[in-house]
Amino acid sequence: MAETQKLGGVAAYIDAEHAMDPNYAANCGLKLDELYIAQPDSAEQGLDITEQLVRSGAVDTVIIDSVAALVPQAEMEGDIGDTHIGLQARLMSQALRKLTSTINQSRTAVVFINQLREKVGVVYGSPEVTPGGRALKFYSSVRIDLRRSESLKQGSEVIGSRVRARIVKNKVAAPFRVAEFDIMFNEGISKMGDLLDIGVDRGLIKKSGAFYSYEDTKLGQGRENAKQFLKENTEIALTLESLVRGENSPEESANGHDVQSQRPN
Repeated sequence: MAETQKLGGVAAYIDAEHAMDPNYAANCGLKLDELYIAQPDSAEQGLDITEQLVRSGAVDTVIIDSVAALVPQAEMEGDIGDTHIGLQARLMSQALRKLTSTINQSRTAVVFINQLREKVGVVYGSPEVTPGGRALKFYSSVRIDLRRSESLKQGSEVIGSRVRARIVKNKVAAPFRVAEFDIMFNEGISKMGDLLDIGVDRGLIKKSGAFYSYEDTKLGQGRENAKQFLKENTEIALTLESLVRGENSPEESANGHDVQSQRPN
């Protein structure tokens, strides 16, 4: 959403979880006064809002957070403990049949965030399943599986997470590619971490043990210190970015990072 705004576009956020933190969003680079936010009371309302936004053609990016939190109206009106087998899956299937053609006729990117659940008693295969049925998997153009691979620490304090993104489905490019990046608390995706990774992969930055250096300039000891150095020395960071952009295509860097979409938040 922040990248959409930086490029002059309009973003909308459907907060089905009712858990958006405005301060964190602002730290990630979002302009809250230019962001459309909706907190629907039911799944039907949230999906209707999504359809209207896409149909209007006035919004470039719509985020639904999350599918698991989209509660059908019948479930909202029922008692806790009532069973509604397949209700959410049927609703998603019906909604996506309508949304697909509408999205295709627009220039809007619609992103559904989902959660993981586990089936009970699965012996063979993965027990993991995503809520909302299979329709979303079938209709989606790109599916990205995000997993935290490790915690990033400075001393004993956890300051972020290392995240692995795996493309499990892709209708517009080759699937099954993997990329890793840092998500820092109160900052979002770390661009300097990406510059460091790509710089090392391309041989622009030398790594000797825990020390990082660029030409005759020492960036620091340890990954976090090197990232902080690049933050404080924007000229070197911009030089590295221009070299990375010059040696790699905009869509993909050498190690799978999308450089263009990972600008500082």
